[in-house]
Amino acid sequence: MNRRIRLRHLLYGLGGLAAAALVALWAGLMPVTASSGHWRITAWFLHWVMQNSVRTDALFVETPAEIDDPVLVRRAAGHFETACRFCHGAPGAPAGPLPFNMTPRPPGLEHAADAWSPAELFRIVGHGIKFSGMPAWPAPARDDEVWAMVAFLRALPQMDAADYAQLSGRAATAEAGDSLPARAGCVACHGTDGGSDGGAVPVIGGQRADYLAATLTDFRDGRRTGGIMQVATAGLDDDTIARLARHYAGRRPEPDPAAPADPERLAQGAAIIADGMPEARVPACSACHGAGGAAPKPGIPRLAGQDAGYLAGQLHLWRAGTRGGGPRAEVMTRAASGLSDADIRAVAAALARGEKGRGYRDTLPGGTAAPAAD
Repeated sequence: MNRRIRLRHLLYGLGGLAAAALVALWAGLMPVTASSGHWRITAWFLHWVMQNSVRTDALFVETPAEIDDPVLVRRAAGHFETACRFCHGAPGAPAGPLPFNMTPRPPGLEHAADAWSPAELFRIVGHGIKFSGMPAWPAPARDDEVWAMVAFLRALPQMDAADYAQLSGRAATAEAGDSLPARAGCVACHGTDGGSDGGAVPVIGGQRADYLAATLTDFRDGRRTGGIMQVATAGLDDDTIARLARHYAGRRPEPDPAAPADPERLAQGAAIIADGMPEARVPACSACHGAGGAAPKPGIPRLAGQDAGYLAGQLHLWRAGTRGGGPRAEVMTRAASGLSDADIRAVAAALARGEKGRGYRDTLPGGTAAPAAD
């Protein structure tokens, strides 16, 4: 009997505490102001829950083998500078004053790779953290971009101020001064001439102006998915987009040295570009992009001279159905679905050999030349 009475008193006590807590919350007695900070136990509890959640989610994430590829590091560096550095700071570029008054305060990331595994960083960057200022990645389907940011975070501890300025585009932006691409934020990734920087970004210098303008508009309006470019284009008006397109269309960047390629692979790629693969329902690339990818129709990108790795990555995205964007998205998704990994490597290598398809001219069987645009 005594045990039952004690249990009843305990339940009454717990109920009374719960009721008192509800009254206090209803009366607004619990502070939610950022200036008040968290109680220590609250901060510990929230961080403990977050760590456990991230660790469990990461169990189902497979880390790609090329996670430390310098190209991935460079691809994310400009975005970190424009979208992340303000809160988290970087070597030689401290965070602004506003983040110091946030609750919780955004942490510095110089040692994030020591505290979290690549898979855990992928979950944090890709999905964000509730009850904090950490947002999810703007384009949920673009795992490739999230992995690029993870690669950057893994490289961050080895960077000094000069390394960061070079990789993030801070140095190039300062050099570009008050030019339109610098004001629009393009210089951090694309420079002033629109080169590929070793395949980290696409070659946009010398690209068709109508295609560049349409692409920027599609990113801005959400028709094309890409966390990096959707953020970069968010504040651009139509006039600025048109001027940027004309600027880069009028540039001719120095091409990156073409990587050695197997003659057989180049021949295979040239054949697909010229004739397609009818048995796999893959149309000829030249039908839209011109011979050798160098003379596209209006509104279609020039592919000749692009970096092979970048082209292959885009074809993989098309094949997976996560690239999207533009009026011809369905055509490209259907065409890429018939390409094997070997086909993608071959087409990318052939297109990357230079303008108008030059570079694989002498590698085809029997000495025949690949078609080239004038």
